[in-house]
Amino acid sequence: MRSPALRHVLTHLITPLLMCVGMGLAYLGAFATPEPNHLPVAVVGSGAETKVFAQTVKDRAGDALDVRTIATRAEAVDLLKSRDITGAYAANGRTPELLVATAASDMGALSVEKVFTPVAARQGLPLKVTDVTPTVADDPTGQGLFFLLVALSIGSYASVAALGAAGGALPMRIRGLLAVAVSGVVSVIGALLAGPVFHLAHHDLAGVWGMSWLYSAGILFVGVGLHTFLKRWTTLAMMVLFVMLNFTSSGGLFRPELQNGFFGTLHAFWNGAGFVEGVRALLYFDRDGLSGNVGTLVAWLALGLLVTAAAGAAERARARRAAPAAQAETAAETASPGASSASVRAEEETEEELEESVAV
Repeated sequence: MRSPALRHVLTHLITPLLMCVGMGLAYLGAFATPEPNHLPVAVVGSGAETKVFAQTVKDRAGDALDVRTIATRAEAVDLLKSRDITGAYAANGRTPELLVATAASDMGALSVEKVFTPVAARQGLPLKVTDVTPTVADDPTGQGLFFLLVALSIGSYASVAALGAAGGALPMRIRGLLAVAVSGVVSVIGALLAGPVFHLAHHDLAGVWGMSWLYSAGILFVGVGLHTFLKRWTTLAMMVLFVMLNFTSSGGLFRPELQNGFFGTLHAFWNGAGFVEGVRALLYFDRDGLSGNVGTLVAWLALGLLVTAAAGAAERARARRAAPAAQAETAAETASPGASSASVRAEEETEEELEESVAV
């Protein structure tokens, strides 16, 4: 290509075009066709009749449902509150009852209701739906936690550009301290949004803040570390890690039982899922499963610290190798005052990277 300016522009267009492809594949793959995929449900009762009924439901649903039988309604409630099942059908005489927990997943509850309403209709009976763990009135669908995740993520990965590019001249330990401070600010914003502004969290706001800080700090340290190695490609990497794969597997809109196996697998260990499920456990499920989700966030923070430490070591090694060249450049600038072409080029690249990241 003969024009350097045109080649430069086309090179910078690679990032948004790859994002277009990636976002399309991720969001449409995760959200376009939600349908039950081994959705765990239970039939309440004992005896041969209950077992035959459960097997009939399973045979008709195929891989869409995983059906078990349990003896009592109380056991069904316990399984719903531990999120081991998504719904439980109890055939009680003239009024069959479907037990759900919308706080675990509003879409999951709707899916189970869609499955069992025709079952009751075939028996000629009305179906009573009981929500054993409803959401708060300020967040009726329970999806507010997903959008809180979005806000925290944007505040975190967008800050990586400033810390990595504009702060590139600072020692890594200073950038690390700034990452701690920025994640603290982001988490406070998240706590304010979750508490006094939108009332998603009616209690345990300090716990929500703590998980917000762990989540934000993990993203920031991963990003600051990656920037040393990827430079302007860091924005694309952050979008892949903390948007394309993160939002889609978080369970904030659809639980993994309503997605294909890929996103369901990511849900088990990705940081967005750790945050959403951890806050759900804290606010609605008496902290059941909270420790595991906090452990996921801590593991991501540890990963970020390792990446940052490796980046710091790499930068120190580069500085030692570049010292002779820097001394020669300083001598040249002394003899001929004015910014060197390398310095000007570095400043231009930093400005372009920041503009590109902000635009994204």
